[in-house]
Amino acid sequence: MDALIIVIVVVVLLVVILGIAAMSMYNGFIRSRNLIQESWRQIDVELNRRYELIPNLVETVRAYASHERNTLEDVTRLRNQAQSVASHESGLPTQQRSQAEEQLSGAVRNLIVSVEAYPDLKSNVNFLELQKQLAETEDRIAAGRRFYNANVRVYNTKVDSVPSNIIAGMAKFEKATYFEVNDPAVRRAPDVNFGEIAYRGEQPPASAPSAPQVGTGQSAPGGLPDPNQQWAPQQAPQQEWSQQPQPGGYVPPSTGQQGPGQQPPSQGGYTPPQSR
Repeated sequence: MDALIIVIVVVVLLVVILGIAAMSMYNGFIRSRNLIQESWRQIDVELNRRYELIPNLVETVRAYASHERNTLEDVTRLRNQAQSVASHESGLPTQQRSQAEEQLSGAVRNLIVSVEAYPDLKSNVNFLELQKQLAETEDRIAAGRRFYNANVRVYNTKVDSVPSNIIAGMAKFEKATYFEVNDPAVRRAPDVNFGEIAYRGEQPPASAPSAPQVGTGQSAPGGLPDPNQQWAPQQAPQQEWSQQPQPGGYVPPSTGQQGPGQQPPSQGGYTPPQSR
C-alpha cells in the first residue's frame, strides 16, 4: 500500500513538473511572438512614412528632370504596389511584402542616382530636404529590420528545437518570416582599391626611361637599382686613405690628395704632428 502511494506521488510530481515546463515553453512562445509583432510595427511605421515621402519626391524631380519619366513611373508604380500589399496584410509580413519593399527601395535609389545629372535639382531646397528625410527613414528601416530579424531567429529556433517543438506543434506556433533584403546592390560592399589610391598619380608612364645608374651600369629588372651593387659618387677625389670613421670615432677632414710628408691617421683617431 505504501509503495502504491509512493508511485502515485511520484507520478503526480512528474505530471506537475512537465505541466510547469510546458506552460513555461508556451509563455516563452507568446513573449517571442509579441516581441516580433512589436518590432514589426516599428518597421511598418517607417515604411508608411516612406509611402508619404515618395510622391513629394517624384513631383519635385518631375519639375526639373522630365526626361526621367520611366524612372519616375517605376517609383510610383512600385510605391502603389507595396502600399497595396501592406493594406491587405494583417500582423507579420509575408514574403510578398518583403519583395515589394525591396523593389521599391531599389527604385528609390536609382532615382536618387539619376538626379546627379541635374545640378539645378541637386541644389533645390525641397529636394535636399526630401532626400534627407528619405535617408533617415531608410536608416531607421534598416535598424528596425535587424532588430526584427534577430527576434524572428530566436522564435524560429524555439519552434525547431526539442522539446519546445512539441509545444509549438500542439499550440500551432508557425515559423515567422524574415524581412530580408536580397538586392545585390544593397548587400555588396563598396569597392575600395587601395593600390589605385596609393599609386594614383605617382606611377611613371610605362615608356619613361629609367634614370641613369652610377657604378657598373647594371640595374635590376624593371629599371630599379640593384641593391647588391656597389655605388661610388661621381667625380669623387681620389684619396690614398678612406674617410671612414676610425675606431676612435674621429673623422679627419677632407684634404684632397695626400701630399708629400703627410701621414694617415693612426689607430685611435690621433694624428701625430709632422716633424720638420
